Amino acid sequence: MIVELSRLDEVRSACGDDDLLMWAAQGLSGGVRVWAAGEAVVAASPGLSRRDRLAVWGGAACATRLVRHALGEMGPSYRPVGEAGLVAEVTARLAELEVAGTFWWMSLPGPPAPAPAPAPAPAPVSGEAAAGWLEPEMEVEVAGLLAVAAPDSYAVPGVPGVRRWAGVRSGGELAAVAAEAWSAPSVGFLAGVATAARFRGRGLAHRLCRWASGELVAARGRAALMVDEDNPAAIGVYERIGYRRRAVMASRVA
Repeated sequence: MIVELSRLDEVRSACGDDDLLMWAAQGLSGGVRVWAAGEAVVAASPGLSRRDRLAVWGGAACATRLVRHALGEMGPSYRPVGEAGLVAEVTARLAELEVAGTFWWMSLPGPPAPAPAPAPAPAPVSGEAAAGWLEPEMEVEVAGLLAVAAPDSYAVPGVPGVRRWAGVRSGGELAAVAAEAWSAPSVGFLAGVATAARFRGRGLAHRLCRWASGELVAARGRAALMVDEDNPAAIGVYERIGYRRRAVMASRVA
């Protein structure tokens, strides 16, 4: 039997507090709907990180039933996403689905969950300011940096769900940025990480992301992000901070 969950504690219990599922649940706000059947859970979240996403957790047989039900309820724009093996099996079972891509989901647990000891962040050099949250009027500078350094970033100023920006300055110039975007009550989400080309190689991304991740963990209990498989430099930065990765897959209605 498929049951729609209406309380966040029900969602947490059903999915074992899985960080990807809890992120997609978004505190059950903004039109999110969550269903459970047997040992599986799906969370349909509109406009999450600029896509209609359908987070999938649990066993493939029940998850397949839930994905079919959720697509019928929410429409074909929703993309199943979850651990790579699970989504691959669900996609193979549903003729209307095709694989959209694979990437890494990376999460940073807060106390009391154990985490790898983070590598020390590079110390600021002369002329570099400490990392910190930027004032809203500085978002014009953020947009300019992203347009050149990360034109494909999902997080940009003004996009719904992008909450605030952190940055590091060097010689008065904005050198690196990162956003808190699409956070859930128990999962802070890091996005929009970019460093201006002439400031790369100084460890600014490591220092900024370590600081911002600490802020998210303190506020939300844990932090998470998504990163492409073909971005080893970014993956290395996040792993040195203490993030753990798992392979995830997204599919879509063909």
